[in-house]
Formats: sequence, C-alpha cells, structure tokens
Amino acid sequence: MSENKDMYAQAKSQMRLSERIVAALPGFRGYKEKELRRESDKLVRTHLALKLSRGKNNVRTIAQKIADKRYLDVLTDIDRLTAKMDRITEKVNHASYGYAGFFDIVKIQEENLDRMIAYDNQLIDSVNTLTDQIDTLKAQLIDGDYTNLKDKIQTVTDKFELLEDVFDKRQEVIKGVHV
Repeated sequence: MSENKDMYAQAKSQMRLSERIVAALPGFRGYKEKELRRESDKLVRTHLALKLSRGKNNVRTIAQKIADKRYLDVLTDIDRLTAKMDRITEKVNHASYGYAGFFDIVKIQEENLDRMIAYDNQLIDSVNTLTDQIDTLKAQLIDGDYTNLKDKIQTVTDKFELLEDVFDKRQEVIKGVHV
C-alpha cells in the first residue's frame, strides 16, 4: 500500500517557491490545490494502468505456455481474462479525475477529491494482489505445474470482476456519494 500512498502530499511539498507564493493568493490557492489533487490522482491511476498492462503481458505468456501444451479448452478462459484486463486497464487509464463543468449542477469539492485519491490508493492493493496471483500462476506453469489450471484462471478472472465493480463505484465517490 505504500507505493504511491500520499501522492498529493508529495506533490504539494515539491512545489517551487514561485508556485507557493502564487498559491497563497486568495482565490488561486483553492484552484491550485484542486489541480494538485487531480494531478496526484492521475499519477496513481497511471501507475495502476501500468501494473495492469504488465500483468496482461504475463497473461500473454501464460496463454503461450498453455497453447504450447495444447490445453485448448483453457484458451477461451485466457482470452476472456485478457479482454477483461484490457477493459479494466482502459477504464483506469481514462477515468474522470474530478473535473466538473462550470454549469454542471454537481460541483466537485476538495473533500470529494481527497476521497477519490484515497479510493484510488486503495485500488493499488487490489491490483498488486491480482498481479501477484498472475505472477504465481506464470511461475507454476514455467515449473510445469498445470494442475487445476481452469480453476486458477477462473479465480483470477473473478477477482478482476470484483476489481471492476469496485472501480465502477469510483464515480459515486467523486460526487460525494459514500460507498
């Protein structure tokens, strides 16, 4: 959980002197802090998308190992997993990061942005767990262990479905609806 935990605090502490002076101006400070929160969240989501992409590369290696051993009945499950990973990676990569239009009814408040950052930070643990499971499965296949392969792939796929459900609730967090 410690990889990108407080990206907002890091970004705020790394502001240059000129940015700090301008940020102290009335009216601009709130704007600058919102921008820092949004940029911090974008960095966290970019990190998540990269981890998911690396996991997807490992799933491709797994698929190749399975194809080499001619376990053709499992390749459909691997294809489903890969498609799910693609969809989730794109959702994470292109998700909203707390902007509301000038005339939008629902305005994004700072505390909601903070909740959004915390929510995305919690997703790091879920993604790490999933990529660790994929790494373990890959290592087992490299070692020649193909036992319960269909069940193992289904377990990873089910966990990706849960991750997608959790990520889909993110929009509610941004708008201040508690999940």
